[in-house]
Amino acid sequence: MSTSEQPISVNVSGISTGPSSVSPQDGSFLTSIIGDNPYFQAGFGLMGVGVGLTVLRQGAMLASTALRRRMLVELEINNKDRAYEWFLAWMAHQTQLASASCPGRSIMSSRRWMASHQLSVETMYEQRKNGSSSVLFKLVAGPGTHWFRYHGAWMQVKRERETRSMQLMSGVPWETLTLTTLSRDRVLFPRLLSEARDLAMKGQEGKLVIHTAWGIEWRPFGQPRRKRPLRSVVLEEGVAETIDQDLKSFLERRQWYADRGIPYRRGYLLYGPPGSGKTSFIQALAGSLSYDICVLNLSERGLTDDKLNHLLSNVPERSFILIEDVDAAFNKRVKTSEDGYQSAVTFSGFLNVLDGVASGEERIIFMTTNHIEKLDPALIRPGRVDLALLVDDASPVQAKTLFRQFYGGDDPQHVAEVAKDEMENLADMLGHLVTAEAKAGRRVSMAALQGLFIRAGPKEASERCTELFVTRRTPSASDQEVLDGFAV
Repeated sequence: MSTSEQPISVNVSGISTGPSSVSPQDGSFLTSIIGDNPYFQAGFGLMGVGVGLTVLRQGAMLASTALRRRMLVELEINNKDRAYEWFLAWMAHQTQLASASCPGRSIMSSRRWMASHQLSVETMYEQRKNGSSSVLFKLVAGPGTHWFRYHGAWMQVKRERETRSMQLMSGVPWETLTLTTLSRDRVLFPRLLSEARDLAMKGQEGKLVIHTAWGIEWRPFGQPRRKRPLRSVVLEEGVAETIDQDLKSFLERRQWYADRGIPYRRGYLLYGPPGSGKTSFIQALAGSLSYDICVLNLSERGLTDDKLNHLLSNVPERSFILIEDVDAAFNKRVKTSEDGYQSAVTFSGFLNVLDGVASGEERIIFMTTNHIEKLDPALIRPGRVDLALLVDDASPVQAKTLFRQFYGGDDPQHVAEVAKDEMENLADMLGHLVTAEAKAGRRVSMAALQGLFIRAGPKEASERCTELFVTRRTPSASDQEVLDGFAV
């Protein structure tokens, strides 16, 4: 036999395998099971693999959940909470700071804020009585996930909106903000919310906030307004002092009311001709006491007795409730507009809201009217209206005081135009004119005088004042009879 020839091996069955045959010990054990196992080929093996993978996935999810519970903490804020608007405004403020300090960059150099790429717009629209309007756009973080770093701790903010369910009364979708951070940094949540609150209060510091009814909620209307000095509203002598002292006495006697079981609420009625300064005085009074104003329109469509009761029982803290022209709300106890629409607020429902069993406490209501003779006696009885005062047209003293406020002082234009002594003579002449015209049954409103003083100088104003007087009904004895029982 030649040395180049290889021996031929023969297996048990006598089949030649040749020189390249492999023994069973050299094959893959797993391959042999999968390839030759009839049970695996029948599907049981695949099912076992699927079960194993499911167990592994569930185990990983449980481990992840346990890890999140142990290492992470979440804070949820819904849009029914006041902190919701505060935090969105805080995020918008941080975005503005990031854009201002690092324009064109997505992250601030201090890595405190990462710019949001999902934004929402909040439009504030104000329509004024003179036809002008103003619009303000504010960009806030929209629905989605946002990241920022606060005092060395990274936080995730997730804003979610539920579009399939709405708030029943207002129709606003439910929204939630969820803040997530490491458990060790949970102490930063109160600090963050306090900073957001302080930022919101700082924007309103020294200003007056006007609230209007939105469904069953009170919402700020427009931008906070600068407070008006109380002395800028010139009323007849003793009127402003009477209301101011009565209100301050009420605010200081909370415990006195509680000890005697008397509901802690106060109602005021200011009546008089248009332009006499009723609403202006209420606005100035609220500013002097650092109160806000909640304007309530009883003729608003969709407003019912239940909604009215809810609104007056949930007035924002330190707020006046202002109901203007209350005589027009219930003419003969029914309110019907020109198109036939009848208000859903009933007269009896309004009276019960003022002092009924379900009426709220800790509130101050101001009502104004130009025609007190049209008011139902049931509306202005003591307990519903505790103090009623006449805010009338300009008296001689009011006209002279307003003249001095506009043209007195250190205004260089008026000082150069008229000497100080001559200024006093013009003021006295105006006072005598108001007295003479009143005897003839002609009167002038404070609003008309103020409008003239704004656009004219002292000499021109004194010459044109006669154009402003109109014939107007003077308060009669019957008006005072309506107010019997009031300690004015």
